[in-house]
Amino acid sequence: MKNSNPSRAIVIGAGLGGLSAAMRLGAKGYRVTVLDRLDRAGGRGSSITQNGHRFDLGPTIVTVPQVFEQLWADCGRDFRAEVDLWPVDPYYEIRWRDGSTFRVNGDDTAMEAEVARLSPADVPGYRKFLRDSETRYQFGFEGLGRRPMNKLMDLVKELPGFVKLRADKSVYAHAASRVKDERLRMALSFHPLFIGGDPTRVTSMYILVSHLEKEFGVHYAMGGVQAMADAMVRVIEDQGGEVRLNEDVAEITVKQGRTTGVVTEEGEALTSDIVVSNADPGTTYEHLLSKQTKKRWTPKRLNKSRWSMGLFVWYFGTKGTRDQWADVGHHTILNGPRYNGLLDDIFIRRKLADDMSIYLHRPSVTDPTAAPEGDDTFYALSPVPNLHGKSVDWAEMTETYRANMAKVLNDQMLPGFEDHLSASHIFTPQTFVDRYRSPFGAGFSLEPRIFQSAWFRPHNVSEEIAGLYLVGAGTHPGAGIPSVVTSSEVLNKLVPEARNPVIPPVQRLAAE
Repeated sequence: MKNSNPSRAIVIGAGLGGLSAAMRLGAKGYRVTVLDRLDRAGGRGSSITQNGHRFDLGPTIVTVPQVFEQLWADCGRDFRAEVDLWPVDPYYEIRWRDGSTFRVNGDDTAMEAEVARLSPADVPGYRKFLRDSETRYQFGFEGLGRRPMNKLMDLVKELPGFVKLRADKSVYAHAASRVKDERLRMALSFHPLFIGGDPTRVTSMYILVSHLEKEFGVHYAMGGVQAMADAMVRVIEDQGGEVRLNEDVAEITVKQGRTTGVVTEEGEALTSDIVVSNADPGTTYEHLLSKQTKKRWTPKRLNKSRWSMGLFVWYFGTKGTRDQWADVGHHTILNGPRYNGLLDDIFIRRKLADDMSIYLHRPSVTDPTAAPEGDDTFYALSPVPNLHGKSVDWAEMTETYRANMAKVLNDQMLPGFEDHLSASHIFTPQTFVDRYRSPFGAGFSLEPRIFQSAWFRPHNVSEEIAGLYLVGAGTHPGAGIPSVVTSSEVLNKLVPEARNPVIPPVQRLAAE
């Protein structure tokens, strides 16, 4: 028999962090309501469709399927039975302006041959780098990343590991200590850009991504990340929860230092036992809790924090091109003429450079549903400065930057593609502010520097308000699909079982 007065939880935001949190709260017996201001679930992993082209707006790959398998298992379900996940091979190809390339896959022999093709003398150093990566994966992802870090002692206990693994070195500095070829240094160090960090300044702990790729592969969800988000919604609804779209939260309500629920922009007051925010921590503390006095995450502190770079993303479709550009696969990284200098322009000088590097996503070579038959769907992403301080006027610069990007794509990868354009849509950092309420238009919340990681990051259990919890890219363990989903695993260890479960525990266990 279902409880007529169950414990209730409200989740703000239907991103992957919020949806995974809702699933785990539902498994604990909470009646969960998820509220999101967008018209599709998935947050930055949602999609839009234009002229038959489905554009995945944000993340495009899954690197640690096990976190989803565990999430589904925690809810008594089978992830593989509900989501069609395909391995991508090669994972991606890196291209430089001199014509050299580097194709990445999971085969050790093939990868060493790729390294040797660029720089035979760097093969031994490459092997050492992979060993370093595995060590940091065990310490950083399986260790720190899957445990709460909301108490200072949680950090103090790990300090010897940080010292031993030289967490003070940057990702680029560590790669440079292992290989001499500048192309390989780039190929082994660029990964922090996919979680919003400057490779020349974020902690070398993030070289663990190289092990993730090697050990678990790179995968694509058929139907895009949107299909994964939709599958998560089905689990939540099967648990008795609800996902309400086009519902914007205006305020988290507080009484005597404890959250009591939320108020929507339409003025509807919803009460709950706990609130979980998948909104950016900056948005949570500065806007959703604007009436509350903060001790740690004050507006001044948030303004002084270092935020991840912005993103310029051009989503476009081409008609009748499925058999063209046969050398352009699912994922391609096209380097500009500079690496370190461009990073300085983006992160330090906050200058919109004339040159650019581009990540090109072509899902239609793997997933026919991404485009009309015979057509192609693409997105081209370029890191740019965020909107903090002196910022770019994107109302003025959008078309100029798009035209520059088109020229690079035409000259380097997709000759003549503009003659086939059948759909076009652009996101700038200003879009991230307007669509996601992202502070300063940052693409990945707080930059994952060493003093903005682990305990130094906004905690999963709020330091400010009792009964409030945080998940998603801006909290521990950080950005990227595996970490965002793992934030709900950490949450699961902090939130108590529902006092009045939707289904009494015995019946719930029997049902599982």
